[in-house]
Amino acid sequence: MKIAVTYENGQIFQHFGHSENFKIYSVEEGQVKNSEVVGTNGSGHGALAGVLASMGVTALICGGIGGGARQALDEAGIEIYGGASGSADDAVTALLAGSLQFDPDASCSHHEGGAHNCGGHGHGAEGGCGGHGHGAEGGCGGHGHGGCGGGCR
Repeated sequence: MKIAVTYENGQIFQHFGHSENFKIYSVEEGQVKNSEVVGTNGSGHGALAGVLASMGVTALICGGIGGGARQALDEAGIEIYGGASGSADDAVTALLAGSLQFDPDASCSHHEGGAHNCGGHGHGAEGGCGGHGHGAEGGCGGHGHGGCGGGCR
């Protein structure tokens, strides 16, 4: 199994389509055997799904992600753990332990036109955009939970 994480300075990069690097983790028997940072060679958005698929990636941990990229990853058979933030290494450890905090509906709403905060940026914060607006005052949710106010659109 290979897990990719959008990567910048040890952290989960918060905009999938603008990722310049991924950290790729090779996992065997539930343990990370090795990892390496790889560049995207200037690929962006939907094209990144092909880059990851060609490396044999089966899971992706990221912050915000647009609908087109999400669809391309789904078509490539790559499972998405969006809305994550923090240390890339810690996120992979948590995923393998079944305790990763992520939002299955995380998105980057600016792809539909409008100002925003991407995925994990506003998670749990006043006026932030997150997939469900979890714990957010005025969060802009993918399912409309919590209403829309503050920093959305």
